[in-house]
Amino acid sequence: MQVVVCSQPGEMNLIERPTPDCAPGEARVAIRRIGICGTDIHAFGGNQPYFVYPRVLGHELGGEVVATADDVDSGLVGQSVYVIPYLHCGECRACRQGRTNCCQSLEVIGVHRDGGMAETLNVPATHLIPVPALSPDQLALVECQAIGAHAVRRAQVAAAELVVVVGAGPIGMGVLQVAKSRGARVAMVDTNRERLALCRDAFGADAVWHAVEEDVVAEIVAMNDGALADVVFDATGNPEAMNRGFDFAGHGGRYVLVSVVKADITFNDPDFHKKELTLLGSRNATKEDFETVTRLMASGELQTTPLITHRGTLADLPTLMPQWCDPASGVVKAMVTLDGTDTFEGEPAGAGA
Repeated sequence: MQVVVCSQPGEMNLIERPTPDCAPGEARVAIRRIGICGTDIHAFGGNQPYFVYPRVLGHELGGEVVATADDVDSGLVGQSVYVIPYLHCGECRACRQGRTNCCQSLEVIGVHRDGGMAETLNVPATHLIPVPALSPDQLALVECQAIGAHAVRRAQVAAAELVVVVGAGPIGMGVLQVAKSRGARVAMVDTNRERLALCRDAFGADAVWHAVEEDVVAEIVAMNDGALADVVFDATGNPEAMNRGFDFAGHGGRYVLVSVVKADITFNDPDFHKKELTLLGSRNATKEDFETVTRLMASGELQTTPLITHRGTLADLPTLMPQWCDPASGVVKAMVTLDGTDTFEGEPAGAGA
């Protein structure tokens, strides 16, 4: 089978590997779509904190089950599935509390072990979820959007609250849509005018503000009857933005760090205590969050087609990845296809490598 390996930061190679047999408990997935994630971009750039090389990237995966181990229900074969890429131990305290997303021994497919930038991938059958109602594109985007759903659930976002999302990338756009599904008012903050317009026009953001050219604090206060935000989410992956987000949260508010960076995050302690802020980290997602996303996708409350701005094939990935990592490319979400499909559901204008 063909596999793309990230051999070192900035270098990918297309190679041939034998197709391994399914180990007990596993099923083989023919990969149909691979979403390119911020984690992949950071790993390619050498900036991912949980990463060693060489590694096969890819954890936003949709595909079709083509084989199973003898101890796995063969009825899975032929099913369209998404992959839950978080492999938890099931025994640590976090797992016993149902917080499998932050298992003490967590391994993430495509990060801690080889992932889905390949023609096929063997995966524990427990981590393959059939959803026949979703398209291949949607299946590959479930994991990405589940991260946003988990963050919203962690923050216990309620109807009519003012939510400010800093970072208008795919994760931030997921936070936006899931928070809107709960009845919240949502404002987006970014330095990219095109992405802000997408959040407003395609995903229903109630307000969009440029992080540098507008007085974000003043805009929040004007929108929230003289108060700062009820909930702030950072989805930037930028330490300076993450530090600044404390200034956007109001008294009794919550601040959720969805991003992870190789940096120290600092805040003014008197202001933090004066406001009695709640600071939350949000890592990955649980099965409950995946189910929330698939329900919202199936109902049309969570849109994915506008996210996909660029497409390519597995064979072209070593050439395309450096282009997609360049901010000038305008990528919101790049999608790799492996099934030879020439047309895609709701193909956005101007999509391509």
